[in-house]
Amino acid sequence: MFKKVLQSLSKSFGSKPGAPAGASAAETIVPTAKAPAPVPSRAAAAAKAVAASPAQSPEQMCGVTPKMNKSEIHAHLKLLYRRYNRGASSLDAKTRAEADNMLDAIVQVREKHFGEL
Repeated sequence: MFKKVLQSLSKSFGSKPGAPAGASAAETIVPTAKAPAPVPSRAAAAAKAVAASPAQSPEQMCGVTPKMNKSEIHAHLKLLYRRYNRGASSLDAKTRAEADNMLDAIVQVREKHFGEL
């Protein structure tokens, strides 16, 4: 798509002054290397892990271990809530569904450790 836009712009501006005679503007464009594939974020990796194994308990989904004290659990759930609350308003249906599942797990863990909301 970028190539088509660039070709369209080069046609509208005409040939470049340094271009050889008879060569079109599209021919003088030097192709650049393709950009590397984007690295998935932690949230995307966590969402894939959640989708890959639906038989996990809410504690496993949230990464809460028995060694964690109440303040660590609270801080971790707070971080997860901020991360997945953004995904819940996504336009992508798959991302939105994964975020909703994760938010439900966060609520279950919070109710278990801190009482009813």
